[in-house]
Amino acid sequence: MQNEKNTDQNFNCPMVKFINLISGKWAIPILYRLIITNGPIRFGELKRAISPITQKELTKQLRLFEQKGLISRKLYPEVPPKVEYQITELGKTLKPALNSIANWMKQHEQELR
Repeated sequence: MQNEKNTDQNFNCPMVKFINLISGKWAIPILYRLIITNGPIRFGELKRAISPITQKELTKQLRLFEQKGLISRKLYPEVPPKVEYQITELGKTLKPALNSIANWMKQHEQELR
C-alpha cells in the first residue's frame, strides 16, 4: 500500500511532470535555442545549432513540443518544402527556469566531477 501512495505522489510531483515533459538528451538544448533565437528558425539551421543531434531525434522532439504547445511549426508550400519553427508564448515562459539552470551550471561547473 505504501508503494502505491508513493507512486501517486511521484506522478503528481511538479518536478516529475517537468522531467517527463523535457525528457531526452536534446530537449533542453532545443528549447533553449528556440528561446534565445526568439524568432522563426528553419529545421536545418536548428539542427546545425544543436549539432551533433540526428535528424530523427530533432524531428521527434519538435513534434512533441508542438503537441504540447511549446513551439509552433509553419510549413510553406514550396518545393523543396520550407518549414520554420518558433517558440510560442507558453514556451517563452520557460526562459527564466532554463536561464537559472544555465547560470547554475556556469557557476558550479568546476565543482562537478
